[in-house]
Amino acid sequence: MNDVWQANWGMMAPEWVILAAAVVLLLIDLAMPSERSRRPLAWGAAAAAVIALAATAAMIPADPVSILHDTFRLDGFAKAFKLILLAGGALALLLVVDWEPKEGGRYRGEFAYMMLFALLGAMMVASSGDLLTLFVSIELLTVSSYILAGLRKTATASNEAALKYVINGGIATAIMLFGMSYVFGLTGTTNLGDIARRLQETNEPYVLGFAFLLLLIGVSFKLATVPFHMWAPDVYEGAPVPATAFFAVVSKAAGFILLLRLFVTMFAAAPAAGRDPSSLLLSMQPVIAVLAGLTMIVGNVVALRQRSLKRLLAYSSIAHAGYLLAGVAAMSWAMIDSLWIYLLAYVFMNIGAFAIVAHIAHQTGSDDFDGLSGLYRHRPLLAAALGLFLLSLAGIPGTAGFIAKLYLFIGLVVTEPGHYVLAAVMAVTTVISYVYYFNLLVQLFFRPASLAPLGRLPAGLSAAVVVCALGTLVIGWMPGLAYDVLAQFGHFGDFLP
Repeated sequence: MNDVWQANWGMMAPEWVILAAAVVLLLIDLAMPSERSRRPLAWGAAAAAVIALAATAAMIPADPVSILHDTFRLDGFAKAFKLILLAGGALALLLVVDWEPKEGGRYRGEFAYMMLFALLGAMMVASSGDLLTLFVSIELLTVSSYILAGLRKTATASNEAALKYVINGGIATAIMLFGMSYVFGLTGTTNLGDIARRLQETNEPYVLGFAFLLLLIGVSFKLATVPFHMWAPDVYEGAPVPATAFFAVVSKAAGFILLLRLFVTMFAAAPAAGRDPSSLLLSMQPVIAVLAGLTMIVGNVVALRQRSLKRLLAYSSIAHAGYLLAGVAAMSWAMIDSLWIYLLAYVFMNIGAFAIVAHIAHQTGSDDFDGLSGLYRHRPLLAAALGLFLLSLAGIPGTAGFIAKLYLFIGLVVTEPGHYVLAAVMAVTTVISYVYYFNLLVQLFFRPASLAPLGRLPAGLSAAVVVCALGTLVIGWMPGLAYDVLAQFGHFGDFLP
């Protein structure tokens, strides 16, 4: 009990800000008359995310510390990835400000603080040093996401999205928890540091390998990597656009943070089965590489046939999960650095694209390609911004997406031995993605307008688009600036126990 009272709770300042804001906004929403607009709640939630972002940035110089028997860690890894989570959460909340569902804004208040609860879960994943806190944190994120997907209670598509999300999420949770139970049975502890040390002495490499595969399958469901991706397109299409943007950015980032916390921490030094002198993690590189290759191929090829903008971005998100997983499979010396850069770029280009898609869907009542036709003729700046985000998603030089893919590609070829097949798959599938991204650009700039001109972009969406466009250009033109920020966290030497 003394550990609780004597703990340095100030290191959890960003989490306290998000938690307090979520609870206060919930109570305000309950007290507000039903006819009052909930827009101030969304602005308040976005402001809370920005304050938490500033609090995290202020703690960058602090030395790594932990509390509550190392169940909560504030190391360079946690601080670096929390910046991405909070930036993505703040931008996604800006999309909530002007979100107006067809059935009215009755549930928009819940949207703001449920997104904060989900963001809190993601942040806790980044700082967790124990299997129990990791599991509770990822489930806080997941359960909040179920609610976000189904908030349009009278919309059939939203109900279907929530149901599919719950079923697939429940399966993933059960498989992941089953794998954790094997790890606990082998080590007798839930602390990640103690697990890593005890696994070095285990005499059950085959049982440990089975636990590794169970955990990999469970995490792959949450990342929507092939062949565990089938839920993602339906959920992304049926969920409200701000929730879809949140899933594509914050939830995906949290999934990769979970992957790194679990696998790099626990299995980097664990013995492999048979006579393989390498660690279990290195011996499983081919498995991760196959998942990455399949994900890149399926995500990009299936995206070619999509007519819905949300489904296309869903398959694009699956493809980008493959690129990120390829970076994990490479296991280069700069793996965590390149993943951080990629996720940062992905936040800007993906949130920006979803913000404009949200506006088009609201104005036209559909997210079909036709809504983009001739957009440049009556909204040139909006079309230019969407064109920038699409070029970045495609990985065209001069954008953040190009820099992010370049670092991942270099990581694949500089390792010994090099992952040349996976690098080739990444290059080929990137070229395939040009087909559907450039098809959208043709719709934007070279097709006659088929619908009435769109209205002006609301304040929240405008702010999100401007920030995302600036972030995409700054990382693309001055990549050294992003690495200068990353250098403030060190080389993540405190990441391993």
